[in-house]
Amino acid sequence: MSEYRNCAGVSRRDCLQFGLSAMAGVGLTSLLRLQAEASPTVARKGTAKSCVLIWMDGGPTHFETFDPKPDAPAEIRGEFEPISTKLPGVQFSQHMTRLAGMLDQFSVIRSIRHDQGNHGAGNHYMMTGSPPRIPVGCGAFVSFHPSMGSVAAYELGKDNGLPNYFSIPSMSRSGGPNFLGAKYAPFVVGGDPNSADFRVRDVALPQGLTEDHFNRRTDLRKLVDRIERINDPAAGDPVGGLDEYYRQGYDLITSRTAQAAFDIQRESEKVRDAYGRNGFGQRALLARRLVEAGVPFITINDGGWDHHADIFPTLRKRLPDWDNTVATLISDLNDRGLLESTLVVALGEFGRTPAISTLNGQKGAGRDHWANAMSVLIAGGGTPGGVIVGSTDRKGYTAKERVLSPENFVSTIYTKLGIDPGKIVYTPQGRPTHLVSDATTIRELA
Repeated sequence: MSEYRNCAGVSRRDCLQFGLSAMAGVGLTSLLRLQAEASPTVARKGTAKSCVLIWMDGGPTHFETFDPKPDAPAEIRGEFEPISTKLPGVQFSQHMTRLAGMLDQFSVIRSIRHDQGNHGAGNHYMMTGSPPRIPVGCGAFVSFHPSMGSVAAYELGKDNGLPNYFSIPSMSRSGGPNFLGAKYAPFVVGGDPNSADFRVRDVALPQGLTEDHFNRRTDLRKLVDRIERINDPAAGDPVGGLDEYYRQGYDLITSRTAQAAFDIQRESEKVRDAYGRNGFGQRALLARRLVEAGVPFITINDGGWDHHADIFPTLRKRLPDWDNTVATLISDLNDRGLLESTLVVALGEFGRTPAISTLNGQKGAGRDHWANAMSVLIAGGGTPGGVIVGSTDRKGYTAKERVLSPENFVSTIYTKLGIDPGKIVYTPQGRPTHLVSDATTIRELA
């Protein structure tokens, strides 16, 4: 499978390397201290138990998806025609056909804007609800604050043999736990679930090793490993943290729940075909299976939305499949009685420029980075259907009505998950930090 790269030259391999480095640092004892010192979690009011975040890495165009501008000049409106949706007076771009016909089952935010117009900064802001503390480059992998997925794992995590935060097929560049520690980093599921030999690492015993032999080796390790643990929480004992990693790895390998959740071959051919026989479609199906297994947060890191060139021929091929998969995921969750308790969210770090241009002499028209306007799809978790929040101006230059911030968006996701966005958590150094500095939610989506 080919790797998607954005204009900064960042690949899935880079994301994986960053994910490993982000897992280093805080020990288990310090994490336990943090959890003990943190202010009590407010009683759950949200209806969502899980969230599937479809991260459209690179910055998806709002013009060619959920906010077409048919009255704008040709050099702005582009090559695609608008189509009617189920909501009178609301139009999507022409390849959003299935989603247009089921707008009563989800909502779209058209008026989020911010001031971070490069991949590194924009990714961090939308993934965490916290702007970078210092200027960062377009290709930067930055983590100044815990991601939504890590916070969900920290607040909602269960001890059922499965990690509480997954990222498929790689980790987004700002999807890590920061000061929450490695325990709340995502478990990355690489590979292509559409492949006949798809197999998730670490959820099965190595070939040739029986369960009895595995248990004996585990007992032997415990016998040999007699290093005294430091019980002082302030010491940040790294051995204690290593014990936690071993425990999680052992639980994953021996978990029947994990093995069942990843066995996508159990799905009928009809269901697999409905999601789409491609990598994105089968990852969405895998995400639904993880929701059924009780995982609080799953990110589908869907790269390749950085369309500085060839935007129209590329999206003609891509959008019909993407539209079908997202529509199928929402419908399938609804049919299974899971949509009320599952958020489905699709967005990237920003939108695209109104002016169609080329980058560095590349052939084929494209759109550049644009943080003044973007579109976000949100379904489930008690979200009303058929709601369009805010608007952009006639040419799509900027959010005009109900201008919202990344803080408002992230606070809304937390609230729907029953997490208090204004909660104060503590760093290992004892510094108090709000999950979100502005805990104001988007009232139309309550």
